[in-house]
Amino acid sequence: MPDIIKLLPDSLANQIAAGEVVQRPASAVKELLENSVDAEATFVKLIVKDAGKVLIQVIDDGKGMTETDARMSLERHATSKLRTSEDLFSIRTMGFRGEALASMAAVAQLEIKTKQEGQELGSVIIVEASEVKKQEPIACEKGTSISVKNLFYNVPARRNFLKSNGVEMKHIVEEFQRVALANPEIGFSLHQNDMETYNLPAGKLSQRIVHLFGKNYQQQLVACEESIDHIKIKGYVGKPDFAKKTRGEQFFFVNNRFIKSSYLNHAVTNAFQGLISENSFPFYVLFISIDPKHIDINVHPTKTEIKFDDERTAYAVVRAAVKQALATHNITPALDFSADINLGEKMAIQRESIKDKNYSQFRTATPREQSNLENWDRLFDENSGKISMSQIDESDSEEMTMTFGSQMNEEEPQESAQHIESTIFQLHNKYIVSQVKSGMMVINQQSAHERILYEKYIETLSSGSAASQQSLFPQAISLNPSDFSLVMEMEEEIAALGFDIEPFGKSDILIKGLPVDLTSGNEKEIFEGLLDQFKKNVELSMPKNENLARSLAKRTSLKSGTRLTEVEMERLIDQLFGCSNPNYAPNGRKTYHILDLKAIENLFV
Repeated sequence: MPDIIKLLPDSLANQIAAGEVVQRPASAVKELLENSVDAEATFVKLIVKDAGKVLIQVIDDGKGMTETDARMSLERHATSKLRTSEDLFSIRTMGFRGEALASMAAVAQLEIKTKQEGQELGSVIIVEASEVKKQEPIACEKGTSISVKNLFYNVPARRNFLKSNGVEMKHIVEEFQRVALANPEIGFSLHQNDMETYNLPAGKLSQRIVHLFGKNYQQQLVACEESIDHIKIKGYVGKPDFAKKTRGEQFFFVNNRFIKSSYLNHAVTNAFQGLISENSFPFYVLFISIDPKHIDINVHPTKTEIKFDDERTAYAVVRAAVKQALATHNITPALDFSADINLGEKMAIQRESIKDKNYSQFRTATPREQSNLENWDRLFDENSGKISMSQIDESDSEEMTMTFGSQMNEEEPQESAQHIESTIFQLHNKYIVSQVKSGMMVINQQSAHERILYEKYIETLSSGSAASQQSLFPQAISLNPSDFSLVMEMEEEIAALGFDIEPFGKSDILIKGLPVDLTSGNEKEIFEGLLDQFKKNVELSMPKNENLARSLAKRTSLKSGTRLTEVEMERLIDQLFGCSNPNYAPNGRKTYHILDLKAIENLFV
């Protein structure tokens, strides 16, 4: 039987490696920027065209390479960082595997121009699909310029899997922000389709954060620093008031390398417990310095995941550092030693008795105490309807007795205080319950309202005829350059929804009017919510109009917990069933469910 195992050709091996290292344009951006940082550049320029599909170019003023090094950089497993296996456990630089350039050269048209200081001429190398097309001396500036053109041009299947330009550009900006945050002492610029999006001067971390995310971040930064044993934490967290409803502005760096860690993220959110709402996410940029021998960074091709040899200690230090920062800046509640301790204790006991919902005390209480807890909770529960004080037996008997009235025991029928005359009512300020011919219909009020608003906004965007109500006091919003560019790209669609906005300074906008059905006075909150939700939906690769309609419907719909009158409930039901697709909310969740009589009867079998 003939031998069947053969070595792969270098070109094919490089394409396979590219599948791990260069997953999308942003992957190439990350590798090239990190190489420039390792080359000790003082300024790095990133140029992107067509979201990186046509061109990614990184120009730096770093050390540059010799002609031999430039050629060797295109070989697989070629690196200047490693000599022995022990070096793997003392890595403090970024690119060390020596696969990135070889992988890019396998799936793109690559051009390298580089020159070291003191040399008269530099070198230029042009590679296409791993084949060197040209290598010769050239006159150029000190440093290195690498251009990646027509990414995946020779792998059409991979190119077809790329997302829309908006999605790919979002990932590029994220990688740019991460490298820029990790290296505030280096100047960076980003040019998108011949337009400058960022121009970041070298400076302090706090200045870099403000230049990246906008002037309003000056007000929210809280310095954070802690050191214990072999771990040091340093950076900034955002004040609780500035927490957002969407993720995306949470940054962890370990030895200046950006990482993703849900475990450490939980440590931060745990430190914010009680200061922000459940579905809000705080801003933070935190740097962890640790001896490389205590971590393993070579566990993922993109090197964004690492392993600690002692995760619990890392978790505890991060949590303590954030809590200490918030307490130092008087953000967390402080103890008042002049207060009456007994009074505070009594108030805490009352709150536990009335508001505590976990009933841990309830299970250990005596029968009488259990009944008292039940009735006090029901008395203070807004959703339980009216409760007569006569229901609470205040006698001194050992057992409490509650009597439920029955029409069988009454000579003449009497309406109870909780009798609902209508066939429609609200359940826990979250669901609308209505009697239908086949049984009972339960409507999720938030999902139903999202469907109603979504179809309304879609129609408005297609006709472009939305009315706008002018604000008495126009509000200015500071945006980061990336968000400002995004808003300007959608200016026509945003105006079609009924927003009246105009540029106000370099990266600020002025909101002069809102759609007529939205409440004025909270223009900033509505618009920022729309923008955050739009960016969150970008990953779904939906058309721009659909994304805008869904985002605004999500942010302005009735929320669970909103009490409605009977008239409002009836109007919502009428509007829902006037929709073209009343069964589902824009996100695919059902808007209502019908429980037929047979199913109800089966509950009592």
